[in-house]
Amino acid sequence: MTVLPRVRARLSFLALALAAAGCATAPQGPVTLNLVAINDFHGNLEPSKYTYTSAVTGKTETLRAGGIEALSGALAAWRREDRDLLFVGAGDLIGASPALSSMWADEPSIEAMNLLGLRLSSVGNHEFDAGRKELLRQQAGGCDSPRPAKACKLNPGYGGARFTYLAANVLDSATGKPFMPAYRVENVKGVKVGVVGAVLEGTASVAVASAIAGLTFIDEADAINKMLPQMRADGAKVFVALIHEGGRTDEAPDQPACKGLSGGVVDIVKRLDPAIRLVITGHSHQGYMCTVDGRVVTQADAAGHLLSRIALKVDPASGAVAGIDVKNVVMNPEHFPADPKVDAYLAGVKERSRAVLARPLGKLGAPVVARQAGDAGESPLGNLIADAVLAATRAQGAQIGFMNNGGIRKDLETSDAALTTNFGHAQAVLPFGNTLVVLDLTGAQLRRLLEQQWQRPSASGATILQVSQGLTYTWDAGRPVGQRLVPGSLKLHGAPVDDGKRYRVVANNFLAEGGDHFPEFAKGTHRVDTGIVDLDALGDYIARNPGIGGAAAGMAPARRIDRLDTQK
Repeated sequence: MTVLPRVRARLSFLALALAAAGCATAPQGPVTLNLVAINDFHGNLEPSKYTYTSAVTGKTETLRAGGIEALSGALAAWRREDRDLLFVGAGDLIGASPALSSMWADEPSIEAMNLLGLRLSSVGNHEFDAGRKELLRQQAGGCDSPRPAKACKLNPGYGGARFTYLAANVLDSATGKPFMPAYRVENVKGVKVGVVGAVLEGTASVAVASAIAGLTFIDEADAINKMLPQMRADGAKVFVALIHEGGRTDEAPDQPACKGLSGGVVDIVKRLDPAIRLVITGHSHQGYMCTVDGRVVTQADAAGHLLSRIALKVDPASGAVAGIDVKNVVMNPEHFPADPKVDAYLAGVKERSRAVLARPLGKLGAPVVARQAGDAGESPLGNLIADAVLAATRAQGAQIGFMNNGGIRKDLETSDAALTTNFGHAQAVLPFGNTLVVLDLTGAQLRRLLEQQWQRPSASGATILQVSQGLTYTWDAGRPVGQRLVPGSLKLHGAPVDDGKRYRVVANNFLAEGGDHFPEFAKGTHRVDTGIVDLDALGDYIARNPGIGGAAAGMAPARRIDRLDTQK
């Protein structure tokens, strides 16, 4: 009879021990959850130029910021402060990337994010650049790719992303369900955090139509709100939204609680469930830390120039958020020494890439051919590319070349005192690998096309198409939208464009399918995809025209596009 009391004693001791252990690990009082956010990395493995004005100092500074070495140093330092730090993204981690990443199907950027410990990211519109199948491959790994010349060439055992892409508002048109996970619930310091991701509903207007076939993009706020009951059922008490849609403000990237945010994301934020107190955004490539309807809305510029450090003070029992502190930190490589593993990985990628990137294309007429447009919307680099795509397709009857500003990602630089430019520089300008499509438009369609430069969604703003030599016109900012072309000004080689005549034009396949809010292109007839890649056309044009890109090839002495500002 003496055994039973001993058993009871042991059970009582075990129960007390378990209770004590539980008390030791359960959160007591407010808990600080630390997040770090990145957006629009666009494969910038190395630092790039960043100019910003600080709200703290009032000074404008220009430096080379970002790159995975600086990012790794910052994250390592912050993880020493909090090993439970959650690193998340808001889309466009890949796509529109420099050659160091894009020549290997952006696999180096995915692997870099793995090394940096990224946990979750919303998809961005550029994640769809190479199509649905390729995005799923980049997530899951493997070599079955629509880009066989690039995929698995750096690493034949490409294993995919160890982070999870989220896409609550991207539905498989056949099933009506998200084609990728909509959310994930993360356990951070014993608190379950629901993280939900979405991309801009208007992705169809900024993606190649064929790349998103079979997918439907629905309202961001509706899709996110729909996920909250499911996240709650999975135990989530704190909610964070990753949205690849953004806004703009004149306030500095380090201005706390900015109030002047405008743009597409603002309406989305206002319609989100009140339980979502933190919204991490992207797409507009601007740094901000704003307050919208009592919520914190952040963005970390682009290309890894900034990281957003976010501290949420929460009640672990209720999930109530007592406060959110945000800091946008400039990724100055001098301040954040690289993690040795990341340093070694980047060195390996650069060594494998060196010969291809350094291949000379030809000599330019200036150290830099700029993509910055003048008052009329015309840029020296835009002119050069429009001329190049026209030259590449004259054999197919092309008479007019067009280029969209959004497709020109960098200035065209030179690599030596002789003004030689190389493949790496050119690829940074045109990283998408778009093909050139020739098609017929009537003179009347050309006018409608050019008027569409101002007939755009309010969030996107006007965009002026770059045109090849020989096409000239004047537009008047004081005239009503839809009537801005000055009558009689649209000419081809000095002859007025005839509304009833057909003209053979060339544009990249993104524009040719009506992308960037130019639906008139999609109405063109006698369409032929030449298979010529825009980057190849640019390289060939540079090689055949030494000294191109100087003053004679830019906006002076004769402009292609002129602007008036009369008031009616």
